[in-house]
Amino acid sequence: MNATYRKQFLESRDHPAAFWMEQSKAINWLKEPKIGLETKANGASRWFPDGELNTSALCLDTHIDSGRGLESAIIYESPVTDTVRSYTYIEVLREVNSIAKGMIDMGLQKGDAAIIYMPMIPEAVFAMLACARLGVIHSVVFGGFAPKELAVRLEDAKPKIIFTADAGIEIQKTIHYKPMVDAGIDLSAHKPEKVVVFDRGLSDQCEMRNLDVKWDQFCKDGFYIAPTPVASNDPLYILYTSGTTGNPKGIVRENGGHAVALKYSMEHIYGVKPGEVYWAASDIGWVVGHSYIVYGPMIQGATTVLFEGKPIKTPDASTFWRIISEHKVVTMFTAPTAIRAIRKEDPNGDMIKQYDLSHFRTQFLAGERCDADTLEWTAEKLGVPVIDHWWQTESGWPMLGQCVGYGSDPVKPGSANFPIPGYNVQIIDEQGQPAAPGEEGLVCVKLPLPPGALADLWQDTERFERSYLSPVPGYYFSGDGGYRDEEGYVFITGRVDDVINVAGHRLSTAEMEEVIAANENVAECACFGIHDELKGQVPMAMVVLNHNSCGIDELVPELKAAIRADIGAIAGIKHIIEVPRLPKTRSGKILRKTLRAIVDGNEYQIPSTIDDPAILEEIEQKVKTQINTKTKTI
Repeated sequence: MNATYRKQFLESRDHPAAFWMEQSKAINWLKEPKIGLETKANGASRWFPDGELNTSALCLDTHIDSGRGLESAIIYESPVTDTVRSYTYIEVLREVNSIAKGMIDMGLQKGDAAIIYMPMIPEAVFAMLACARLGVIHSVVFGGFAPKELAVRLEDAKPKIIFTADAGIEIQKTIHYKPMVDAGIDLSAHKPEKVVVFDRGLSDQCEMRNLDVKWDQFCKDGFYIAPTPVASNDPLYILYTSGTTGNPKGIVRENGGHAVALKYSMEHIYGVKPGEVYWAASDIGWVVGHSYIVYGPMIQGATTVLFEGKPIKTPDASTFWRIISEHKVVTMFTAPTAIRAIRKEDPNGDMIKQYDLSHFRTQFLAGERCDADTLEWTAEKLGVPVIDHWWQTESGWPMLGQCVGYGSDPVKPGSANFPIPGYNVQIIDEQGQPAAPGEEGLVCVKLPLPPGALADLWQDTERFERSYLSPVPGYYFSGDGGYRDEEGYVFITGRVDDVINVAGHRLSTAEMEEVIAANENVAECACFGIHDELKGQVPMAMVVLNHNSCGIDELVPELKAAIRADIGAIAGIKHIIEVPRLPKTRSGKILRKTLRAIVDGNEYQIPSTIDDPAILEEIEQKVKTQINTKTKTI
């Protein structure tokens, strides 16, 4: 194990307050903290509680004041609109100030909330930074979510303003944002005061309503807006993530710890220096976009790539390599799904050979478990280290990985590598004790959590404690299972709750079940994730129909349409099959893990608590007939 990494990890584990106080000196505070860590009664951490700062100023003013204002802050790459544009720090600040002035004029102030529901365009980033500049709490909602999901977030966050656009482009399909915003507002009991619309000229469905104002009318150019001092523990943003109850959880990210953690991670995990070009090929609607498209690179003073496109079909499987070559990207971060899609189109990596990647140092993968074959193919074709790492919306930055800034260890395919300094990751067995090497258990983090990790849920501390702190006392419960080998490498095996991972997007199966069960033809249903070569997992449903219902063939299109309408396109169900009844324990719990094993063709053990073992054979035959899989019982 790398000696420098090990020294840093042990210091962070044994002396967390002192370790992170030292790291906090790397950012410019408006009021430097004197206290490193305070621990709440429930075990949650409050980092640098007496400090004051402004995240927008760290991203912009710090670099301008140091004489780097004319250097590139953002490179906007949009192959779907054939647009490439670079923004300097001064240009970004000008755009941010104009939005902030409009917000001030409508009376927004520190502690108010805003929702940003926009495609991957620079204006979305400008809106995030403008909110941060004023201490307005932003909540970015991924554009793939349907109006009902937007309405839930409106009612929970209660924003005074929504920023949106007329449309985005999904390969060649136009996604009409404005009608979805209108529908979300109509469904919500909470109504914003204003909707600011950026018209790209892409949609014929951008009807302006009473609450609406055009972007260029709202923004007020020519003003300098001084950054508002905020306390370290004041919220920067709320980001909603799927929960097992079907109701999204509002992860609260605090300003101070977030800035310190991201500055540390850019320097030591990703090994990126100020002025270098870094690219996270994700979406600002996800935590990766928050941390490593916007805030992390800009706090570090690196140039970030904002990408509106896909790894294939925009226009082809060479897009990633072209962008890395043309913009001299040194480090990239994407999901294994993207690499699998590229490999399917270009199995020999011939398109990679067209480009000069001599400056490219490291490829990071995360968002879902990376299979060994995908990692090894990527490393062979790119000729650089490929590092799988693991983290969550809740953590805000990596929990497992390698710190290339300290010098990397050998990569072990299939493993997410080692705990990152600050995260004392443990595998906990059924007795609540650390598991032996090779023994699978719950992946947990011994408290305290480091800076940047969630400190609470938005206005729901009881759920925060119930979801994360109560399952394993003294630890943060991640919801994932895994094991550690003899050398300390950690392997993540998947979720242990009713949340699935589709191409890096966490989705609640409970929410899908709620939509399907609402259909009058359905008596009962079970949704669960099954293996998919491209996306890692995709959702599947088994349904029990009412006696007087229509046939399953007629019902399937109706149920799939309901999922798309109520949750969004990202939750598309791959298979819906009818079964005579669902396997359950005697206490009534549906055996989703067993169903998943049957569909995936894995061995499974018939649970001793099952109420009717014969049903598994019936379902297995049904699955073999309709999905063409092989299963074994043990």
